[in-house]
Amino acid sequence: MSLQEQLRTINGVVIPTIAYGVYQVKDAAQCQKAVEDALAVGYRALDTAASYGNEAAVGAAIKASGIKREELFVTTKLWLEDASEDGAKRAVARSLELLGLDYLDAYLIHQPIGDVFGAWRTMTAFHEQGVLRRIGVSNFAPDRLLDFWYHNRIKPMINQIEINPFCQNAEAIKIMGEIGVAPQAWAPLAEGKNGLFTHPVLSAIAQKHQASVAQVVLRYVMALGAGVVVKSVHANRMQENFNSTTVELDADDMAKIKALDTKTSQFFSHRDPAIIRWMCERHLQH
Repeated sequence: MSLQEQLRTINGVVIPTIAYGVYQVKDAAQCQKAVEDALAVGYRALDTAASYGNEAAVGAAIKASGIKREELFVTTKLWLEDASEDGAKRAVARSLELLGLDYLDAYLIHQPIGDVFGAWRTMTAFHEQGVLRRIGVSNFAPDRLLDFWYHNRIKPMINQIEINPFCQNAEAIKIMGEIGVAPQAWAPLAEGKNGLFTHPVLSAIAQKHQASVAQVVLRYVMALGAGVVVKSVHANRMQENFNSTTVELDADDMAKIKALDTKTSQFFSHRDPAIIRWMCERHLQH
């Protein structure tokens, strides 16, 4: 698939149907090779973040690939210590330098913590200059997202949140649809938690379609109306995940997977005071 074929319009915003993510791929050489492999498979959308510590490796892979810039969709994110008007200026410049790019296809506030309104003013200015083609947020629960949406002239275009069979975030997706924000799923495979890859319901559906469990799950999340960000450092799994767009689930499949929703994060809640305290104390006290 070309980049154009990989993009889809969700709630009026053009985002990737499937993006290759590099969360937790910290070793520079491994990250560069993984991104090069993903690009060779056919991925044209890449998702990183300042907090991942691998923007330079992603940039090196992009340069080594020889792929034209306009054929790529590159996303990175603003971390907590830079969540302010001046901090965002520094962070955007640093990310562009590390990635070796002169614009970003999407730039997101990574967490709903800090002076996110100040950061958004900077992001809005860069967006209007064409440096940040799309601007958005990540991990904003519906109440935080609505507050942010109502109080900014330029609205968030994307909200990247956890969406997987056990945490389907139906309310968040519904609200994003109402206000024109595109959902993008992180951890669509739940990092294999809750026995996802051997789950009997998912395994039976996968067997029915002669597909893998991962392909079924990714296709399900897409059918919910979200783009997906998926990671693997193994080229064969990258290919398998990339081909998930060809799987066609029927109404019975959809109903069975919908019933697996626990309405609970498989990781941690971004509305848990203990988590917010931990993030603030770890990253903002300097």
